[in-house]
Amino acid sequence: MDSNITEFYKNKTIFLTGGSGFLGKLIIEKLLRTTEVERIYMLIRPKRGEQIQSRMAAFRSNFMFSELLKLKANSLERVLPIAGDCALPDLGLSEADRQVLIKEVQVVVHGAATVNFVEPLSIALRINTRATRLLVQLAKQMGRLEAYVHVSTAFSNCPVEHIGECFYPELLSCTADKVLALQDQLSDDLIDQMTPALLGKFPNTYTYTKALAEQVVQREAADLPICIFRPAMILPSLKEPFQGCIDNLYGPIALSYGCAAGVVRVVTLKKESRSNVVPVDYCVNLVLSCAWQTAVATQLNAQRRIPAPDPTIYNFAPAARNPITWGQYAVTYEKNRHIYPVNQMIWFPFAILTNNLWLFKLLTVLYHHLPGFLIDMGLRLKGQKPRMKRIYSKVHEGLKILLPFAFPNWTFEMGNSDRLLQCMSPQDRLKFDFDMNILDWKQYMVVALMGMRAYLFKEELTKESLQSAKKLYKRFLILNYVVHFIACCIPAALLWWVYMKF
Repeated sequence: MDSNITEFYKNKTIFLTGGSGFLGKLIIEKLLRTTEVERIYMLIRPKRGEQIQSRMAAFRSNFMFSELLKLKANSLERVLPIAGDCALPDLGLSEADRQVLIKEVQVVVHGAATVNFVEPLSIALRINTRATRLLVQLAKQMGRLEAYVHVSTAFSNCPVEHIGECFYPELLSCTADKVLALQDQLSDDLIDQMTPALLGKFPNTYTYTKALAEQVVQREAADLPICIFRPAMILPSLKEPFQGCIDNLYGPIALSYGCAAGVVRVVTLKKESRSNVVPVDYCVNLVLSCAWQTAVATQLNAQRRIPAPDPTIYNFAPAARNPITWGQYAVTYEKNRHIYPVNQMIWFPFAILTNNLWLFKLLTVLYHHLPGFLIDMGLRLKGQKPRMKRIYSKVHEGLKILLPFAFPNWTFEMGNSDRLLQCMSPQDRLKFDFDMNILDWKQYMVVALMGMRAYLFKEELTKESLQSAKKLYKRFLILNYVVHFIACCIPAALLWWVYMKF
């Protein structure tokens, strides 16, 4: 039996926003590698003075496409840039490009977003919320549209700890209509000053504007074949396009990176809370699968003359019967850190997890600031520029930003994702696997560590490189024991001296 999903994408024209991001690149890679998609239009903008042509050249040479190009050398020619910008009115599209999209596109995947948690609200509203409305309006003109996937986040409704596959309009202090109207009427400075009042219970502008975007989809896209995909924190790939594929330092992978380097040694996390992390290739597979299911369901509803329901929401996080807590995450890391150590470590890799903020502050003095001061003093004596104070300033700022996600124990309903998996053919379940019920967390953590070493630290996985790193690892392990022993002996000796003297 042929793959239904592969057949669905045959000769299709896709429009993708966020194609230059981590998830977006791998969606493109999977489409080109496993389907006979006709073409993929990718929204792209000039960035930091780099023009679209040079950005596309860098995009096509990205390491994530290495396996694809071995199989299909010219496949990336089917990816065509569409000049635009989600921050601009009308998405920055030319009229000619707009007409091309209207006439040709059959599947839309809207994945573009600013994921900066401290983005000014005025900017986050433009990119995350207004762009969603503009893309929905554009999609309504697409006569051939069969499926539209809006990529949200599992934390778009984070003021609630148990998150269903439904909408939560009651969490918003103001409707999306009113907030976007305010933005049209007021200056950016005024909107940014109103941020605390508008956010309400939301911890940052990212989650808030993604919640607003979901309301836009619910209220304005009811007549479209649309669904919402809510992924948890996205980590390296388990299998595709190759094991450990990663290109960013977001969320938990940033903490793991800092720990592997021997820089981050104290982290604010509640050990008992679930670490809602998912492999990126599973996310890719679910995006492509739910687009197919949306098209099938829309066609069936049309045949039966059933009114269009609310857009289907696909939460995607670790399954309830196969969870992993932050404590288990840390223990799994500790048990496997010796397999792929890095040559760039400056100390033995370990992390102390605490949810006590006072204890965290004390431990950062002992494990961050004091060692950082000593290293900087040594660098100054060598005539080199000190760096650890600046590094730890960034580390602690990052930990502060992540604090709202450190303690809550979020759980997610995943009925729609489970039902989708059940209705897929055996071939589709094999080719587009996203079953979190049977994910082997230990195996996955080893793969993630390998990917972090290879693609973030950019250290080769050769025998020589690994042996060198393992020698360094053992040396730092001994030094770590020695330092901790001395640190324990000094106060013990002082107490003994005081006891003997008095």
